[in-house]
Amino acid sequence: MPTLAQKLRSHPTEAERRLWNLLRPLRTSGYHFRKQVALGPYIADFACLHAHLMIEVDGDTHFTNSARRHDHERAAFLHSRGLTVLCFTNDDVTRNPNGTYIVIANTLAGHAPRLRAIVPPPIEKPE
Repeated sequence: MPTLAQKLRSHPTEAERRLWNLLRPLRTSGYHFRKQVALGPYIADFACLHAHLMIEVDGDTHFTNSARRHDHERAAFLHSRGLTVLCFTNDDVTRNPNGTYIVIANTLAGHAPRLRAIVPPPIEKPE
C-alpha cells in the first residue's frame, strides 16, 4: 500500500511540476531537492534537507480558515526544528516563475551546495 507521500509524488499538481522544473538549475548545482517529504507529522511539497529548506506550493484549498491554521501549525513545527519554510501560491509559480526562482536561490545563497562524492581515479598497477 503506497504512503500518502508516494501518492502525492505520483500525482503532482501543475504548479508542482513547474516548480520542479524551476529547481533544475539549483539541483544540477548541488542542491539536492526531494519531492513530498515526510517531516514529522507533515509532508513538505519540496525539501532541500542539507540546506534546511522546505518549500510549499499552495492551491486554493489553503485559503480557508482551517487550512491557514494547519499551515501556521506546520510552519511553527518546522521552524522549531531549524527549517526555513517558503510558501508560494500556484499563481506565484505559474505567473511569476522568475520571482519564485529568485526567492529560492536567495534563500539558498547562505548554504553551500552538497557536492556529490567524486569517484577517485583508478589506481594504476605498477609495472
